[in-house]
Amino acid sequence: MTFNSTILTLPGLGNSGPQHWQSVWEREHNFLRVEQKDWETPVCADWIETLDQTIKQFDPGKVILVAHSLACTTVAYWAQKYNTLIKGALLVAPSDTEADTYPPGTTGFMPVPLIKLPFPSIVVASSNDYYVTTNRAKLFADSWGSEFVNIGDAGHINVASGFGDWDAGLELLKRLDI
Repeated sequence: MTFNSTILTLPGLGNSGPQHWQSVWEREHNFLRVEQKDWETPVCADWIETLDQTIKQFDPGKVILVAHSLACTTVAYWAQKYNTLIKGALLVAPSDTEADTYPPGTTGFMPVPLIKLPFPSIVVASSNDYYVTTNRAKLFADSWGSEFVNIGDAGHINVASGFGDWDAGLELLKRLDI
């Protein structure tokens, strides 16, 4: 599968390890990771600034973001601040930073922005994700103007829930690469 866009991956809290689908996609398709300075105790303002600086290295109209977990919230905050028109975003397993189940240690990621994103997006959620309820994931998707895709019982859509090589995710990404 080939892509015509610049694909930037955005891991969530703790980064994505070598077996995570984001890392697999980077190796197999030459996608580029947005490297945050602090993966363990992130500050939202720092993450969105790093994201913006990375996007500015490319033609924004050709950039697709592939965000996982906390990075989905980062994308919403970035869009709220910069309102930059990119090609699109695949927002996978958006974590609910306002939920009691969300781990401590992050700064500035609450509340989750409920704004319409200025670019096409797809939210991919699971019906049994520990970090977000299906209803909250649907609320995020509706607020962001995103297509909502529930892939069923898939946990947090990460390595722990069996997602290393994730071909169905690539198919969803391909829908934004038009």
